[in-house]
Amino acid sequence: MQVSIIYYYFYVMKKFTNRKEYLEKLLSFRDKDLIKVVSGLRRSGKSTLLELFRVELSKLGVEKRQIHNYNFELPENFLNKSWTDLYFEIKNKLQQDCNNYLFLDEVQNIPFFEKLVDGLYATENTDVYITGSNAFLLSSELATLLGGRYIEISILPFSFQEYLMARNIEFSNKYLNFEGLFFDYVNETSLPKGVEIRTEGMDKIYDYLGAIYTTIVEKDIMQRHKINDKRAFQNVAKFISSTIGSAISPTSISKTLKQDGQTIHHATVEKFLDYLTESFIFYKVNRFDLKGRKQLATQEKYYLVDVGLQNILIGKEKFRDRGHILENIVYLELLRRGNKIWIGTERNSEVDFVCKTATGNIEYFQVAWQLTEEKTIEREFGSLEKIKDNYPKYLLTTDSFTQSRNGIQHLNVFQWLLSSN
Repeated sequence: MQVSIIYYYFYVMKKFTNRKEYLEKLLSFRDKDLIKVVSGLRRSGKSTLLELFRVELSKLGVEKRQIHNYNFELPENFLNKSWTDLYFEIKNKLQQDCNNYLFLDEVQNIPFFEKLVDGLYATENTDVYITGSNAFLLSSELATLLGGRYIEISILPFSFQEYLMARNIEFSNKYLNFEGLFFDYVNETSLPKGVEIRTEGMDKIYDYLGAIYTTIVEKDIMQRHKINDKRAFQNVAKFISSTIGSAISPTSISKTLKQDGQTIHHATVEKFLDYLTESFIFYKVNRFDLKGRKQLATQEKYYLVDVGLQNILIGKEKFRDRGHILENIVYLELLRRGNKIWIGTERNSEVDFVCKTATGNIEYFQVAWQLTEEKTIEREFGSLEKIKDNYPKYLLTTDSFTQSRNGIQHLNVFQWLLSSN
């Protein structure tokens, strides 16, 4: 290995927190006949992940001439160029005697990008990796054109474990003030760059989050979808941010906003919600009828990709519902672990999360901040006890002393978040 590669490797690993699970997934699909699509919120670490992956390729003996990296966030890389211009420009730089690794960052910025991707994928000796900050990437013609010839790796901001790693905190120490660290995590940001600049103060983090949110709203949503009523859109986003973990509908949002003097038709609200989820700011979770075993089409819940964005959407001095904040973090962790997730409903009770694991198993999760009162204990355990099957059931709380009962495993949520499962 060349000295320059060794130096670059240590530079990158020192600069960035290693996104181990994502990196391992990319390595497992290396040289497979699939396009690797890395999707997620702007600044959630997609480009960094691919940079780490390129370092791994160098360690495995891939030469620099085999790696071709194109950043299409930079206008100079695609301005006044058609997809065909870019196709031949890239193709002419490919090595004929070995495999080529193509990295196309924010490729959705190119008109007819799906044709460029498909053309490069069909070219001999290519292994194609693309990133995108909008679900439009795979809701477009690309998914149809590729017909299952791609694998999506959806990247999220730092988990609680990654956040502590980025701060060089040894989380195996059981005497740590996990609750205090957790409040740092949710009050600041889980976005990698935001964690990096945390020592510069909260104002710097607020400015950083504000810039990201403005870019997403202006560039990925307003311009793309030609939204003229910016105030109406912002009010919908603020409303969703203030009601994370609560069942809502476009009609209920429309009625509530009307009471506050803002008239927005429920059909417009529904479109705005779609745009917010397409841009990975929010994730929508459907309800599931536990008795009828079917998905329901109304009263969904929404969760924020980074709870720190509440600072931008509803203000710094807000009162936070700790239980719903914790529920949001648990949802994101379940998503990271490869689950498909629903809200479970049965008569007058609700289970926070019904999960189908990557191996096809079912698991149930209930989330509460603390079991401080008898009625809270009965409510949280009771929702799970009503489910008459033998699938695993978990109650996650911040309590130090847990009290499992009737087959329901009561776990400390901080230890669960920091586990490797």
